[in-house]
Amino acid sequence: MVRTRILIIEDLTSLSIAYAAHLEQAGFEAVVVETGAAALRAMAETGDFGAVLLDLQLPDVNGLDLLRSHPEFLERHPVVVATADGSLSRAIEAMRIGAFDFLVKPVAGARLVSVVKSAVETGVTQTSSKAEVAPVKAVAAKAEKQRPGTFVGGSPVMREVYRQIECVARSRATVFITGESGTGKEVCAETIHRESGRAKGPFIAINCGAIPENLLESELFGHIKGSFTGAINDRIGAVQAAHKGTLFLDEICEMALPLQVKLLRFLQTGTVQRVGANGTEEVDVRIICATNRNPEREVAEGRFREDVYYRLAVVPIHMPPLRDRGTDIAELGEYFLQRYAREEEKTFDPLGPNQIAAMNAHIWPGNVRELQNILRRAAVMHPGPSLPITAFPLASMQALVPTQSATSQVAPHIVDTQAATTKLFLAQALDGMTLDDIERLVIENAIETSGGSVPTAARNLGVSVSTLYRKRERWAAAV
Repeated sequence: MVRTRILIIEDLTSLSIAYAAHLEQAGFEAVVVETGAAALRAMAETGDFGAVLLDLQLPDVNGLDLLRSHPEFLERHPVVVATADGSLSRAIEAMRIGAFDFLVKPVAGARLVSVVKSAVETGVTQTSSKAEVAPVKAVAAKAEKQRPGTFVGGSPVMREVYRQIECVARSRATVFITGESGTGKEVCAETIHRESGRAKGPFIAINCGAIPENLLESELFGHIKGSFTGAINDRIGAVQAAHKGTLFLDEICEMALPLQVKLLRFLQTGTVQRVGANGTEEVDVRIICATNRNPEREVAEGRFREDVYYRLAVVPIHMPPLRDRGTDIAELGEYFLQRYAREEEKTFDPLGPNQIAAMNAHIWPGNVRELQNILRRAAVMHPGPSLPITAFPLASMQALVPTQSATSQVAPHIVDTQAATTKLFLAQALDGMTLDDIERLVIENAIETSGGSVPTAARNLGVSVSTLYRKRERWAAAV
């Protein structure tokens, strides 16, 4: 039986012997060289290797410079870099330019074998995929790359996100996704998983802010029977459930500092220790995390450990807010409208200029999630086929109407024309609605824009609080 060869590039003899012994015991054939020049000769003379283990500090060349000047290292083989703890930043840089994973010296034998096995499996998958697509490669190169996963929109900021996903999916690097709530961070994480060599493995998502602090450790790492009150059975955690797949840690900055220490140990060793257990268990998991906070500020203010942050933020991806996505707003609106129309077994006309103008005028504080909710509500509440402009937030319509400050310095005849246009716009928007419908629309919007405060809404509308409560009771009774 032919054994898979692993190229070890390490100048320290004691380490290279230890690496080779662990890998050969696991069924690999180890080829050891001490310099970058010898590694190039081995690649030219011996042929392809299943994976490469590269020390970043070699006698004749810096490991990073070797990867940059000889891209065939990354094109032909999964590269695992080994580094001392003090040069962790260089290992992270190697991941960013395409390395499969990194190990911090001293490296445990089990950890070494686990990472190399994953690298070899990924390399085999990529080689097979390249062979399958070779006949159509020329045609595919001319066509625009499809948007990954379930993403909708082709704005420049999103095309950059798609490019980053394409690059990082082939790696094992941890990914740190940032962005406001509702921008699609979990969609991004799921897409990276589906585009990776781990697509056949599980995708496990944990919201670190939704689980009480005293239960989160058990949810992540599992527990054994009797380890705490309520632990009536042995149970694996999310980390082990994600074995051979991807673990998505949403709202990672909500994790308490003591648990961050245990997360760091897992990231360094690739092993987990269940609550109440004495031993550890190996796992093979890729970590993707996300937050709607500024992680660097959280580190600076002491709420998030710096060492954990740099371990997780190997590849940062920022999801842009919806207000910065230009034409994507209309495309997403049309997508959601038609999707929910099918679910409600209705038919809606495509969005027209007035509806698109209203959507573009809104600032979308809730981002894609807010747009999705509005279009779902529109599909439920309106019979179709036309969608009235009132289906969108009143703030959107108000943004289309010139304010007094905006028109104070405009010529009188232009102001008159704008006022006439505004009246026509509102008349068209409210066409077909009863006076009670219009009153309800105005009151509900006033309450929403007042943060749910009925007294504030009443004050802004110039009516008594009891009036609003009576109307809301009547509407609720009519449902």
